[in-house]
Amino acid sequence: MARFRRKTCITLTGLILFIFVITLILKSLRPEGSGFGSPFGLGLFPHLNRVEQSAVQPQIGEDTSASKAARTVPKKMPHESAVESEAELSDFPAPNYNLHAFYYTWYGNPQFDGKYIHWDHPVLPHWDPKVAVGYPKGRHSPPEDIGANFYPALGTYSSRDPSVVEAHMQQLRTAAIGVLALSWYPPGMKDDNGEPTDNIVPLILDVAQKYQLKVAFHIEPYKGRDDLSMYNNIKYTVEKYGEHPAFYRYKTSSGKLLPLFYVYDSYLLSPDKWANLLKDGGRHSVRNTPFDGLFVGLLVEEKHKSDILAAGFDGVYTYFATNGFSYGSSHNNWKFIKGFCDSNNLMFIPSVGPGYMDTSIRPWNFQNTRNRINGKYYETAFGAALDARADVVSITSFNEWHEGTQIEKAIPKTAGQTTYQDYLPHKSDIYLEITRRWAEKLVKEREKWLV
Repeated sequence: MARFRRKTCITLTGLILFIFVITLILKSLRPEGSGFGSPFGLGLFPHLNRVEQSAVQPQIGEDTSASKAARTVPKKMPHESAVESEAELSDFPAPNYNLHAFYYTWYGNPQFDGKYIHWDHPVLPHWDPKVAVGYPKGRHSPPEDIGANFYPALGTYSSRDPSVVEAHMQQLRTAAIGVLALSWYPPGMKDDNGEPTDNIVPLILDVAQKYQLKVAFHIEPYKGRDDLSMYNNIKYTVEKYGEHPAFYRYKTSSGKLLPLFYVYDSYLLSPDKWANLLKDGGRHSVRNTPFDGLFVGLLVEEKHKSDILAAGFDGVYTYFATNGFSYGSSHNNWKFIKGFCDSNNLMFIPSVGPGYMDTSIRPWNFQNTRNRINGKYYETAFGAALDARADVVSITSFNEWHEGTQIEKAIPKTAGQTTYQDYLPHKSDIYLEITRRWAEKLVKEREKWLV
C-alpha cells in the first residue's frame, strides 16, 4: 500500500510538472500585450479583440482580411460619442448667447475655390479724383500680399474649408462667444468683390452645433433689397434653416423664441417701406406669421433713432468699431441711445471692436485708424457697453480682415517691403482671451441688472 501511494505521488508530481512546462511554453507563444483570454483565433473573431490599436505593432507584409479585422477599432456607440463630445466641450468656457460676433464667409483660395477671393481685394480709390491720384491702385496679390493690415494665423484660407470652419468655431468657444452673426446674401447674390456664399450656410450651422454655438443672420444690402424681397428672403431663411438646432432664437420678455436678424445699412430703405414688412397691417408684414422675428436696424446718425422706430424695427446696433466715427459708434452716446431704446421698447446692441485699420484697401483713410493699444481700446469699448447696460453686446468683428477689426488669431509677418501689424507683445489669441474675460463680466453684470 505504501509503495502504491509513493507511486501515485510520483505520478501526480510528474503530471503537475508537465502541466507547468506546457503553461510556460504557451505563455511564450502569446502575443505581447494581449492581456487575458485565449491567445488564438483573434483574427477570426474580431469582435473579441479588445486590444488598443496603438498597443499593436504594425504588421509588415501581406495585409490579409484577417489581419485587417484584428486591427479594427470597434465603432463607438452614439451615447459614447456624445459623452466624449461633452468632455471635449468642457475644456471651453460656457458660450454666452448675449455675446454676438460678426462673421464673414467671403474668403476663398485656389485649393477650395479655384482662385483667391477677397484676399486679393482691390485698392479702393478716394471719391475725390484729386485726392485719389496720390494713392496706389490695383489689386493685392496673395498669398504674400493680401488686402489686410494684419495676417491671419490660418493663412489665406477658404471659408469653404471644413477644417477652417472647425478652427473658427473653436476660437469662438475659446472666447465664450455664443452667437455668430453671419454675413448673408440671398442665393446667387454676392458682394462687389466676392462670390455667392449661401451654400456655405449648412456647413456653418453643422459645425456651430457641434460646439453649441448659434447662428444669426446679418442681412447685407443686396441689389434690389426692398420690403417685398426682404419678406421673401426672411421666409427663405426660416423655411430652409429655421429647424436647424444652431439657428439662433432670442427669448423675448414675453417668453417668445424669435429669430434675430441684423439688417446692415438699413437706412438705405425709407421707414415707410420697412413698415410694410415690420408693422402689423403692412403689405408684406411678417408680424404674427411663422416668419416673425426680431429685426435690428443699423444706427449711424442720430436721426436714425426716429427712423428705426417709425420703420417698426425691434432694436438698434452700431456695428462700426471706430469710436467717434459716427453718432452710433461713439461710446459716450451709448447711454443716451440706451435710454431712447428703453423708452420705446427697443433692444440696444452696441458693437465693440479691438480697433480699426483699413489702409491696406483704403490707403487714404488713415484718419479713421483706431490703434489697438495692446487690447486697451477693446476693453474700453466693452466697459462702455456694460456701463450702458446693453441688452446684447455685438463684436465687430471675428474676421473682417479688410478693416482690421478681427479678433481671430493673427501672426507677425513680413513679405517683401510689407510688414503686417500684429498682436505683439501678446500671443495670437490675446483678443479671444480678452473677450472671454468680458463675457464673464457681462454675465455677472446682467445678474445685477435683473435683481
